[in-house]
Amino acid sequence: MILPIVAYGDPVLKKTAREINANYPNLEALITDMFETMYNAKGVGLAAPQVGFSVRLFIADAAGFSDGEGKEKYKDLKNFKKVFINPVLLDETGDEWDFEEGCLSIPGIRESVYRMPEIHLQYYDEKFNFQDEKFKGIPARIIQHEFDHINGVLFVDHLNPLKRRLLKRRLNEISIGNVDIN
Repeated sequence: MILPIVAYGDPVLKKTAREINANYPNLEALITDMFETMYNAKGVGLAAPQVGFSVRLFIADAAGFSDGEGKEKYKDLKNFKKVFINPVLLDETGDEWDFEEGCLSIPGIRESVYRMPEIHLQYYDEKFNFQDEKFKGIPARIIQHEFDHINGVLFVDHLNPLKRRLLKRRLNEISIGNVDIN
């Protein structure tokens, strides 16, 4: 089932989400619905708060990077599909690099965001098996973006104050529903 995506301005996007356990009601269905929603919206990541659930859960599937322009560069991303439950970001390393990010909750706005290229993360997968992994490049960036969501942070919060002021009118329009989306 495709879920409605919460837009910029909704308070759930600014809350720190709560941890869940393996007995969270309808967890498997929520994960399935989140993937369907993300694919329908042509995204590569989706956090539970973006569909109205303030829980520490997000999903990622970077296969979309291997389909478009420059697909050879991203062919190793075709199999990066994961579920992250109650993640803990242990470390971010390397030299910050910028990459243009967008967000399903902030349609029509894309901006360069600086993030660290390598991360160390502990989390539970969809079967509640504990995982301890390091990620780099695009997977690390997707994870950092979605991890921000479960902490009430949006990618526009990383922009400098001048850039945020320049986007203020467009963000306000999104928050009142005046936006065209596909």
